[in-house]
Amino acid sequence: MPLRRGIGVSSGVVIGDALVLETEEARVPRRIVPRDQIDHEVSVSDRAFESARKEVAAEREQFAARAGTELADIFGFHERWLGDVKPRKEIASLIRSKHYSAAYAISVFMRKYRRRFQEMGSPFLQERARDIQDIERRLLHHVGGETRLELASLKDPIIIVAHDLTPSELVALEKTKRLLGFATDAGGTTSHTAIIAAGLGIPAVVGLENITSNVSSGDTLVIDGLHGVVVVNPDESQRSTYAAEAKHLEEVRDTLAELTELAAETRDGVRIALLGNIEFPLEIDDCINRGAEGIGLFRTEFLFLEADPLPGEEEQYRAYCDAVDAVAGRPLVIRTMDLGGDKCHRGGGWEVEKNPFLGLRSIRYSLQNLSMFRSQLRAILRASVHGDVRVMFPLISRIMELRQAKFVLSLVMEELEEEGFEFKSDIPVGVMVETPAAAICARELGRETDFMSIGTNDLIQYTLAVDRTNERVAQLYSPADPSIIRLIRRVVKDADRTGTSISLCGEMAGDPLFAILLVGMGLRTLSMAAGNIPRTKKIIRSVSLADAIRVRKRVMSFETEREVLNYLRDETRKVWDEI
Repeated sequence: MPLRRGIGVSSGVVIGDALVLETEEARVPRRIVPRDQIDHEVSVSDRAFESARKEVAAEREQFAARAGTELADIFGFHERWLGDVKPRKEIASLIRSKHYSAAYAISVFMRKYRRRFQEMGSPFLQERARDIQDIERRLLHHVGGETRLELASLKDPIIIVAHDLTPSELVALEKTKRLLGFATDAGGTTSHTAIIAAGLGIPAVVGLENITSNVSSGDTLVIDGLHGVVVVNPDESQRSTYAAEAKHLEEVRDTLAELTELAAETRDGVRIALLGNIEFPLEIDDCINRGAEGIGLFRTEFLFLEADPLPGEEEQYRAYCDAVDAVAGRPLVIRTMDLGGDKCHRGGGWEVEKNPFLGLRSIRYSLQNLSMFRSQLRAILRASVHGDVRVMFPLISRIMELRQAKFVLSLVMEELEEEGFEFKSDIPVGVMVETPAAAICARELGRETDFMSIGTNDLIQYTLAVDRTNERVAQLYSPADPSIIRLIRRVVKDADRTGTSISLCGEMAGDPLFAILLVGMGLRTLSMAAGNIPRTKKIIRSVSLADAIRVRKRVMSFETEREVLNYLRDETRKVWDEI
């Protein structure tokens, strides 16, 4: 039977009947109104904005009761945007100057606004275009320009298949208690729809490209959100296999949930701190609920990517304070903005670079945009008095970059002191080790920092000279390459020599295949996505330090990635056969 592979954004396995949503966007006809109706159309537009804003506010309240305040705050963007007077004025201007109907003026403005996001190089910002589409549909509904699917009428459990789903549509579907899972042509891991699906535990696969062309309403589907697989009209053998897998995953989740309050500790008592990686403060609750002892990586660039205009000091300060409140006394490592590469905000005046990942990005961008950098450091320092806040500089490649960044930090401290602001003058300062240069010079960096965190995503990319988003070479991108393992081991040893705290973040930290090896290499802090914490904890609690050291010694002798992967898979399955 046809099997489609996409991106699994929310784990779990479900089997059910498909309901294919209309994939074509509603087209609002171009309508010119007489001069004497212009004021009426402006009023219609204003009322639509106010009605949509109240609708979002009510839905956010209802959703918060079911899924928690933090997750419901995803709709804060919708509510703030609908309450902004600027888009209302621009739409009113279109009505008055072009004599457009309210519906057509809203459609013209919103599509132009959405196009700005879609044309940006950042996948994250392209995902924000779907939030704009969600708002457009609300507004058109309130002026009578689009008929929305009456989801409340669903009677039987279904799996939704669509070109895409907006956050509002997903929430409306979830409210019916009939949604088993969903599959979409579009979408990615950073979309708000994906975040909501994961938060609610709705199995989902996105980025399937043409699933709507290959499925008809009434077809039977299997959604395997863990492996990013959709099976269309499975045969009896497949149905039986996936039904057993769904039951087994439920049992595994129950088993892992029992570990939440237990420490990630080897059988002989070696404690490993498991921390969470986040993009937004709203993700912290999920990390803590899954057993995280704090946040080891707060990627702050996403505050800049979704904002228009760019967030100032006060807005950043509130976001960092929200994060401090959510971690409730646990450590919070705030990484300064890692902009550039594929993460370019709209107001940056970005120039086209032939090789953006080797160009003006991350700490280099910060040091050339000191106004933004100082504003961020001021916000972080002001928030530091409220909890265990630590600041970390990304993509350091030489000692002078670290010294320059620390110098800017010291200047900001002087400013805040003169202005009478409270801040933690001894805030811990760390660096990301994610370039070969930083790894080779880790001893020197360690002498001038309080902690270091190995960022494996970029370290692998730069060490192996592989763009993992390029399908022609992506298969060469591997954390199991012996060069990567030896480089990590070197950094850990140099950190030990200087007495510098060392952690590892990135996808490698949360991959259960590498858990035993990383412990054996001397790492005692790992930072990962929330969903990976329970599995990693399970493996750590199943081995002794002697086991981990034995694995490390054997792996260090291998010459190929294949040898490493096969060996680690065998060793991991000895303690947990879910790999």
